[in-house]
Amino acid sequence: MGNARAKRVQLQALRTEFVTLRMKTGELVTDYLYRTMAVANKMRVHGEKMEDVKIVEKILRSMTPKFNFVVCSIEESKNIDELTFDELQSSLSVHEQKIIQQDTEEQALKASNFKSSDIGKGKWKDKNPYHKSDEDYASDTRKGNNYRQFRGNKTNNDKSKVECFRCHRYGHYKSECRTKLHHDRGQKSNYVEEKKKIFLS
Repeated sequence: MGNARAKRVQLQALRTEFVTLRMKTGELVTDYLYRTMAVANKMRVHGEKMEDVKIVEKILRSMTPKFNFVVCSIEESKNIDELTFDELQSSLSVHEQKIIQQDTEEQALKASNFKSSDIGKGKWKDKNPYHKSDEDYASDTRKGNNYRQFRGNKTNNDKSKVECFRCHRYGHYKSECRTKLHHDRGQKSNYVEEKKKIFLS
């Protein structure tokens, strides 16, 4: 009596497990069929009559959504009452290989398009630590860190080598220039000539 009661309890647990069986996302067909058959065989050992048609119907109802069109094709083209477990496994495995091949080709195509898009947009420049975008320069300008100031920072803020772009003298930036320039072009030319003489001497 004790053994019979234990078998009934185990069989009830196996029935619940069989009803709740579902194929997992990413699981191979062979792995799922093996799990299903393992539970079905245990049920048979405990006295349950498990016909192939019951197992086949269970598998077809519990496949992942990507196999929906395969299941519909099998149900329309084959007689489920006469379909054996081996035939179902063979049919699902063939369709699975096609799905895997299709997914691989789509991923390769997406990767190819992504690389081409990056090269076209110049995203490879992001890998260069010395590259600055227009937004970066605009941000630096707002903070007062323009290119000339950045160049001056390399000399520990020594402005003696910094040339003013306004008066062409050294020691300050254009924004700091307070020199009163001569409007006479002739005087300006003389200043340039004197500067050249100093440089050549």
